[in-house]
Amino acid sequence: REQLPQLYQKLLSHELSHDAAIRMLLARVFVTPAFLYRGEHAQPGDAATPVSDNELANRLSYFLWSSLPDQQLCAAASAGTLHQPDVLRAQLHRMLTDVKMRRMAIEFGCQWLHIRDFDQLDEKSEQHYPEFKELRSAMYEEAIRFFEDLFRNDGSVLDLLNADHTFVNLQLAKFYGIEGLEGEGWQRVNGTRSVSRGGILTMGATLSKQSGASRTSPILRGNWVSEFLLGEKLPRPPKGVPVLPEEVPSDLTERRLTELHSSDPACMKCHQRIDGFGFALEQFDTIGRFRASDKSGHEIDTDVVLPDGTPVNGLDGLRNYLVNTRRDAFLRTFCRRLLGYALGRATQLSDEPLIDEMMSQLQAHHYRFSVALEAIILSPQFRMIRGADAPRTAALTHD
Repeated sequence: REQLPQLYQKLLSHELSHDAAIRMLLARVFVTPAFLYRGEHAQPGDAATPVSDNELANRLSYFLWSSLPDQQLCAAASAGTLHQPDVLRAQLHRMLTDVKMRRMAIEFGCQWLHIRDFDQLDEKSEQHYPEFKELRSAMYEEAIRFFEDLFRNDGSVLDLLNADHTFVNLQLAKFYGIEGLEGEGWQRVNGTRSVSRGGILTMGATLSKQSGASRTSPILRGNWVSEFLLGEKLPRPPKGVPVLPEEVPSDLTERRLTELHSSDPACMKCHQRIDGFGFALEQFDTIGRFRASDKSGHEIDTDVVLPDGTPVNGLDGLRNYLVNTRRDAFLRTFCRRLLGYALGRATQLSDEPLIDEMMSQLQAHHYRFSVALEAIILSPQFRMIRGADAPRTAALTHD
C-alpha cells in the first residue's frame, strides 16, 4: 500500500498522464496476491491457532455464499464474538435462508454431481435429439433450484435420493410429462414419483451428462452412481479396450451392447461393480426422457442383481437400495464432499473422526442439512490454522 504513491509519482515522472498512471496503479493492485487470494495470517511456531474473527467470517461466507461477508457477519467479527459457538451457529442459520445460497447450489451441489455449467453442454446428436439445446438450460436450472431449496429450507439430505418433488417450468414439465402447471414460470411440483421424477437420480441434467451423444451409457451412469454417490473408486480401464459404437445395432439394446462389451475378462471385474446401477436407469433415454422401449422398439429391461446379491428393478429399486442398503455409504460420500468443499482441499484420513461426527449428527437430527454444516464450522479444521513453522508434510488423502 505504501508503495502505490511512490509508483504513481514515478509514472508521472515518465510523462504518463494522470489517467494513464491511475490505470497502471489499478493494474498493479489487481495482480497482487492480496487482491487475488484470501489471505490468512499464521502465527509463528508449529502449533495450530484459531483464525481471527475476520478470517473466520471470510471462511464462513465463502463456504456458503462464494462471496464476501455481509454487514451483519462483519459486525459480529468486528465485535470479536463470531468465534463463540452460539454466535457462529446463529450466523450460519441466518445465512442459510439468504438467496445467495444459490451460489452454493451451483458451486457445491452441481460441481459434486459433475453437472457444473450443464447449460453449455454441447455433446448430443442434433440429428437424434434436436430438442436438447432448448432443454439444457431448464434441466440445469432444475438442479440448481432443487439444491437451493434443500439448503435454504434445511431439508433432509436423503431427499437428494428419494424426494417426491422437483422444480420445473412449463417447457421442462412437458418434457417430463408433468401436467397441471399454471403459468410458465418456475415452480415446485409435489407428487412427482408418479411420473418417475424426484431427486438427483431422475434429473435430466444428471441423466444426460452420463450418456453418449446418441445413446444411453449404462457404464457412465453406473460409474457416476458408484463414484459420485457411493464414494467408490475404480481403477482405470486397461489399455486397448475397444470403444463402444455410438450407434446401437438395430438387433441389440443398449444393455445388450454393454453386456457384450463387459464380458471381456479384462473388463469384467470392474463392470460387475457398476453396470447394474446403469441398467437400472435404462428407463431414461439419452437426454433423460422416460421410455418403455428403445429407438428400435426393444422393450427396456431394468431387472438387475447388484454385486452384493441384491435384486433391483428400475428406478424405484435402485432408489430404495441406495436409501436403505447403502445409506451410510451415500451419507459418508456426501459428508466427505461437503467437508472437502468447505476446507478447499481433499479430505484426509485425519478428517475421518469429523466425518463420523457429521454422520452421527445427521442420523440424530432427521438428516437435516444444517447439522452437517454445524459440525464443520465448529470443527478445528474450520476454525484453526497451522503455525507458520509447521512442517508441510504430504497427507494421506481421499480422492
